[in-house]
Amino acid sequence: MTDHFLQFSAKVKHHLEVVYKDILTPSEIELLVPKLQTSIGVISADDCHYPTPHKNRWDESDIIMITYGDSVVENTEGSEFGFSQKPLKTLRRFINEYCDSIISHVHILPYFPYSSDDGFSIIDYSVVSQSLGDWDDIEAISKEYGLMTDIVINHCSARSKWFENFSQQDGIGSDYFFTASPDDDLSMVVRPRTSDLLKSVDTPNGTKHVWCTFSHDQVDFDFRNPNVFIAFIDIIRLYLDKGTTVFRLDAIAFLWKVPGSQSINLVETHEVVRLLRTLIEHTAPDTIIITETNIPNRENLTYFGNANEAHAIYNFSLPPLLINTLVTGDCSYLKSWMMSMPPAQNGTTYFNFIASHDGVGLRPAEGLLDDQEITELANCMQNFGGKVSWRKTENGQQKPYEMNIALIDALKGTTKGPDQYQLQRFICAHAIMLGLEGIPGIYIHSLLGTPNDDDKVKNTGQNRGINRHRWDFGKLVDALNTTQSTHAKILSGLSMLIRIRRSQPAFHPNATQFTLQLGKAIFGYWRQSIDRKQSIFCLSNITDEIQEVRLSDINLIENNLWYDLVAAASINPATDQFLLAPYQTMWISNKATG
Repeated sequence: MTDHFLQFSAKVKHHLEVVYKDILTPSEIELLVPKLQTSIGVISADDCHYPTPHKNRWDESDIIMITYGDSVVENTEGSEFGFSQKPLKTLRRFINEYCDSIISHVHILPYFPYSSDDGFSIIDYSVVSQSLGDWDDIEAISKEYGLMTDIVINHCSARSKWFENFSQQDGIGSDYFFTASPDDDLSMVVRPRTSDLLKSVDTPNGTKHVWCTFSHDQVDFDFRNPNVFIAFIDIIRLYLDKGTTVFRLDAIAFLWKVPGSQSINLVETHEVVRLLRTLIEHTAPDTIIITETNIPNRENLTYFGNANEAHAIYNFSLPPLLINTLVTGDCSYLKSWMMSMPPAQNGTTYFNFIASHDGVGLRPAEGLLDDQEITELANCMQNFGGKVSWRKTENGQQKPYEMNIALIDALKGTTKGPDQYQLQRFICAHAIMLGLEGIPGIYIHSLLGTPNDDDKVKNTGQNRGINRHRWDFGKLVDALNTTQSTHAKILSGLSMLIRIRRSQPAFHPNATQFTLQLGKAIFGYWRQSIDRKQSIFCLSNITDEIQEVRLSDINLIENNLWYDLVAAASINPATDQFLLAPYQTMWISNKATG
């Protein structure tokens, strides 16, 4: 154990030397090591865990539901905050009654006091927002499900106590924020917004210009100050104590800034992720770190490091490519991307999703779809009631950055217009996602088939509000108990697919995956369990026309018994030809499990 602790200390010191080589002296780095160890709670050999290298901390049963703490509420006029009980209690009730058999983890989006961006401008990292509940509510959920918590590490609210102290140049936080000069060369900085990068702040020491990657209410931290790092390790320790088992590092790619550079994906940022991983896994070795980096695919992959950075990375290219596939009826781009994706090493995996609280990012489609195809996709989404957010390029041009639309509406038709296959297309999208290598994440509003919330866009003035509906629990129960409602059909259909998936070893996040070549109209891939005992051929008709498939095209062994897990029916390999209805999916397995 002593050797492990010494190795841990040496690793922490090495990370710090890389990050702070031009900022701190060797003696200052020496002093910083025990401070970080104390913050994370590993102060002696007895506290130190030795993480197993390349260990998969997940299996095929893992499904993460993404939700706000108040996505489902019980409304009562005149009660505190307008709710008859705190939303976190209502959320837990909803999960227990409707999702208990289909999810393993809950990603509760930032549940702290905030001032804007629906939680991603945190005022106080140490308390649960009173409008949602308290730490007891969070811990109650964490005792029944894995808990995924955001570390909003790049920025905080301009209304936070830390930033108030910065504005007054006194107290904790007075030196926590990144400043630059308007005369600096900031032309290369990559950002997802068109607002001014620098925010002028009058202080007793003169005007300061604070770096704001996202908005002027979201002020960026200065991690060149090691006290900022210590503060965030204290926050991580608190969240571990409250039951967090998965950390989502929000907007981590923008963490380190250097005027005159792109200030994204810098060497120091990657080293900070490695340091966070070292600190976390030596105190809670089964904890998972997921990096949220809404950037082009090749850059996103670098956050695996050498299996020493993120345990999982968001598969950001999947949503735009899959939506494009289903609205064009052509899987060529999705197939090419799949073939280019490296298998994740053991101990790492992909986090797959096709809808979330944010919109559908288009930067991850750059280099995969050309500019014209991205524009056509964005136009199609606008035709279905969606919104498009824009970013400014280095040469001052505006390009579509994000499509804001509820997934059920994104799939209401094709580029030809709306049609009668909305439900089938929506289920097909999830069937494809659920079978892929990686851990699936499903947004609560996808489980419920929630449509565009145009009223919320009008009320908030934010495009992202279109996919952030708040359900009244009573109305939701009525909708789910009406078997012919779209909401009930979607929850039932997705629940069936999820239950099947959770019992298939071939759907382990790290099981083998090969892309099949079945033309433009049939998207297919093959999964094989780690012990090689189960194979599943996943075939989806991604068009609005019946498609013919030949079993000989996927080389089914004739002397084996094969089953379509989705239809719960046997397949006779001697019958070479069969038909796939529009947007039908088959999971053809050599084992009739699930």
